[in-house]
Amino acid sequence: MTDTKQNGSYERYFAGPDQDMGNELGPLGHLLGKWEAKGTGWNMIALPFKDAPDPTVVPYRILMNQYDETLSFAFVDNNVANRGIEVDQHVATLDYQQQIHQTAAADFPVSTVAGGPGLAIHHEPGLWIWVKDHATDGIDVARLASIPHGNSVLALGESSVHEAMPAIPPINSLPFGRFEDVSTPGYDFNFDPYLASYKHLIDNPFMGNESGAGEFPGFSPVDMTEILRFANDSLPILSTTRLTVDSKREDAGVRNMPFTAREAEPVSMASTFWIQQVADKRRKNGYRLRLQYAQIVMLNFFRPRQDQMPGRAQWPHISIATLDKVEGPGY
Repeated sequence: MTDTKQNGSYERYFAGPDQDMGNELGPLGHLLGKWEAKGTGWNMIALPFKDAPDPTVVPYRILMNQYDETLSFAFVDNNVANRGIEVDQHVATLDYQQQIHQTAAADFPVSTVAGGPGLAIHHEPGLWIWVKDHATDGIDVARLASIPHGNSVLALGESSVHEAMPAIPPINSLPFGRFEDVSTPGYDFNFDPYLASYKHLIDNPFMGNESGAGEFPGFSPVDMTEILRFANDSLPILSTTRLTVDSKREDAGVRNMPFTAREAEPVSMASTFWIQQVADKRRKNGYRLRLQYAQIVMLNFFRPRQDQMPGRAQWPHISIATLDKVEGPGY
């Protein structure tokens, strides 16, 4: 069952003293506070590899990370006025800070720069916005992000509330520009050495520090959200607020400093947050809060494309994580 909420109708998804957040912050209300992932974050990125053993065949490497994450949200305002000629629009805004440190890393081909445990690999300040009235084209949420590589992002999208947990679709991280679809009958990695790094990781999924974790599926390029679904198996999720944003929406976008635009240009970002209420009889409100996300950043590098199409090849950079709320309303 899907129930898209508007204005103050989120309040029934909040319990006790937290109920007012449903009116004041809508789908963002449960985000307030601090969230942590302890080894439950996973990242994959393809990068140009100037020191590749054979740059004529494999001029890139794939870096896999397992990571810890702290994601904090702070109240900014629940009634920011965007002035208009005939009407004013009002939005609610949260500030966020994301800090990520890797717990394990591996790359292929192997380099000397993957780094060890504890290495800081990401820092991101930003804002989440909920549009309280006069939404345009169904857009009721926005995410603004700044990344210290010299990138800024505006992504726009929608919120919705679901009973239990909606399905998490698989994400394939194979690049665009070398081939149409590796699932095409007859396609054989063995005749495409350009994709040897992906074949290696498909045959040997990245396990991070989970090598002894029973049926743990590992982090594989052909289904990069499988770990999220694995973590949800048999979990009593009561309801889920989903936030989905994409920088490819009209009036959204990504801006980059000249070097990154020239060498490995981030051209889009799409992400989905699933804010979950998980049944927990130990809590006064009857549930605990949990957050999962999946994010795809498209990087453009290498020209000309191997498939002779215009532009540069596109390489998905995938991040997924499962976090628990450790401070703030609803904890």
